Amino acid sequence: MGAINVLPKNIAELIAAGEVIERPSSVIKELVENSIDAGAEKITVEIQHGGITYMRVSDDGGGLEHEDVRNAFLRHATSKISRQDDLDAISTLGFRGEALASICAVSKVELLTKSSKEENGTRYVIDGGEEKNIETIGCPQGTTFIVRDIFYNVPARMKFLKKDVTEGNAISSLLERIALSHPEIGFTLIRDGKQTLKTQGDGKLENAVFNVFGKEFFKSLIPVSYSYNNMSVWGFVTKPVSSSRANRTMQMFYINGRYVRSKTAMAALEQAYRGSIMTGKYPSCVLLINMNCSMLDVNVHPAKLEVRFTNETPVFDCVYHAVRSAVTKFDTRNDGESVRDIRVTKPSLLTTPTDEASQMRIPSSEQIEKPLNNVFSFQSSEDDDEPEIFIPRTNESDNYSAFEKRNELPSDAVIRKEDMTERFGAFEAETEINVQIENPVTEKVQSEPLISCESTEDKQETLVRYIGEAFRTYIILEYGDDRIMFIDKHAAHERLIYERLKKEGRGSNSQMLLSPVSMTLDNEECRIVLEHKDMLSSIGFDVDSFGDKTIIIRSAPVMLEKEDIVGAFSEIADYLCKHRKIIMSEKMEWIYANTACRAAIKAGNINHSEELIQLARTLEENPDIKYCPHGRPIYFFMSKHDIEKSFGRIQ
Repeated sequence: MGAINVLPKNIAELIAAGEVIERPSSVIKELVENSIDAGAEKITVEIQHGGITYMRVSDDGGGLEHEDVRNAFLRHATSKISRQDDLDAISTLGFRGEALASICAVSKVELLTKSSKEENGTRYVIDGGEEKNIETIGCPQGTTFIVRDIFYNVPARMKFLKKDVTEGNAISSLLERIALSHPEIGFTLIRDGKQTLKTQGDGKLENAVFNVFGKEFFKSLIPVSYSYNNMSVWGFVTKPVSSSRANRTMQMFYINGRYVRSKTAMAALEQAYRGSIMTGKYPSCVLLINMNCSMLDVNVHPAKLEVRFTNETPVFDCVYHAVRSAVTKFDTRNDGESVRDIRVTKPSLLTTPTDEASQMRIPSSEQIEKPLNNVFSFQSSEDDDEPEIFIPRTNESDNYSAFEKRNELPSDAVIRKEDMTERFGAFEAETEINVQIENPVTEKVQSEPLISCESTEDKQETLVRYIGEAFRTYIILEYGDDRIMFIDKHAAHERLIYERLKKEGRGSNSQMLLSPVSMTLDNEECRIVLEHKDMLSSIGFDVDSFGDKTIIIRSAPVMLEKEDIVGAFSEIADYLCKHRKIIMSEKMEWIYANTACRAAIKAGNINHSEELIQLARTLEENPDIKYCPHGRPIYFFMSKHDIEKSFGRIQ
């Protein structure tokens, strides 16, 4: 072991800076938070080349007095903490006194500042932690930081920076999150000479959300306003079911104005949507949580992105009840309220729950979207208090029960190829399918075996009889004289669509949408999707940019229902972001499989017997298909011997 040395000041500062400054967005975060703490009403951020070569943050806040300028760049120098007790009541965003010292240690910094108490301002230049110049100048009240050439003196850190566009997207996403937490401040982002973000700073959260994410995302929101036991939650969450996403990138939580990653709040949000959203999907939100500063510790993460609660239970309960009450209330009101009608009011800190109905504009009852009808409808007389429930009677002389009669087809039922080809695909099958089925319970249909034979000479005709469907999921066939065949209808249809997508050209896969669909993505998702435009077009999705963070889908694979397009494309965008380095063919395979899964009939769907028979026939015409795109078996057999053994007929 070598001798223990005390590190030189410049090396120690570089190491300390590495804990706070990871990339250009880290610099912007620290400077913007200082501007907010300084009481700024307008903050402008300008970057070039993703912030790697140039960053400027200007505000109209209180500014620095001349005598404080040098001290501001010393490590552990701060105006926000003076004694130990202050650590228990931190209400500012910055407080550790490390930001400016860390920034100037790894970049070239120029500061222009003027306090309201002084007639002149101050210009201060410091490179790599070394002072270069300080002078008195004329400038407006407020502070402007210009940061150039980040990591110019730390090549090891410089090589880990991403592309300019990626670093720029990180800054854009950061500023958007901060803008949402402070709607009373007007934020402007100028990126390579182009203004990409502008908020009004009028104090209205709904306007900030609209400015940041646009109209389409804003239309999917419902307001939240709730308070209990000196804690309040307010903001917006997305409408259940229709507005779910494939990931959590649009979940934004703020505690006392600070953007944080909170597993407690996240769990409460998703628990509140339980039963209202599909498994594997996630709601989006912009939720501002206000509580007493003594209830949390914000000094547990170098970048202050995480907090620790003295008691997590009341936080979970407050977020859960706030979101749950909003989601429940939405279920009984309009899904199509005007964008201008969406309002949210910050609740006061009360000791009992408040009813937010008086604080939010609720659409009229005439506009409420009607729920789907139940599978069974019971009619009742206007004079009856209870509906009359009809119970079918069975005739003792019937050969099969009333339960079996539900699946009976009329005697003139016909399976037509033209009716089924578009849904299930005909592939190489050229023979016309036009088989009369008088009774699917008793009629036997001639067909070739689903399992392909080794040679033509060995191929034998097998008698197949359609029995029915179990649990609205599994097709049951009597296969020959000694086997029962079970087919998973979703897996079978999914694989057939998958094969069709791979085989057919783009022209037959794609259909133009009468009403193009727009989607709001985060900055990185939007960039990745547009980079893969050609690949997406080859499988049927024609997409274009439609403004900042919004893409428009002009065409989609023909087998996708319109309500499935947004969900399918959201999953595709998420996948492309998470798997950027895999080869293109593997990406296309996944997209084929995902699109097929979305387009296929689902377990639990109600399908006519003709559809299920045609699905079995199409599967039969493709004997090599035995597994779905995800590797699950499509069908299996149960022998007559096993059934008879279960009933004790044989030993």
